[in-house]
Amino acid sequence: MKPYTLFLCKRVKAYTLTEILVVLVIIGILVLLALPNLLPAVNKAKKLEAKQQLAYVKTLEKNYFYEHSEYSKDLNEIGFIQEKLSTDSKDGKANYRIEITNATNTTFTARATAVKDFSGDGKFNVWEIDQDGNLKEVVAD
Repeated sequence: MKPYTLFLCKRVKAYTLTEILVVLVIIGILVLLALPNLLPAVNKAKKLEAKQQLAYVKTLEKNYFYEHSEYSKDLNEIGFIQEKLSTDSKDGKANYRIEITNATNTTFTARATAVKDFSGDGKFNVWEIDQDGNLKEVVAD
């Protein structure tokens, strides 16, 4: 008998398809049990995006104020570039639309509005910041 036929006749220990499917079903059930506990953490991470973007707008507005002695209502004028929104295209990443809602010589207010309803309750998360850095959640999601 040739050596390779001896190898082919030898039984190799392996998992059956049924055993693998049972393991996949168990993993799926565990993921479904853990998912509701992870959603608040995901929402918290998305809210962090709004806070960071508004803090950046505040910094840009302060720099603009030091140069021009007034605040601007135009995001392009202060140098803020809105990233593509996650609802606009498949390569969009931003979950919040940033806008400056009020700008005078001495004050400004910027707003971050969610483009998606993260929790599915019909409310869209909204954050605001002013020239003093007061950050507040206007509409909780």
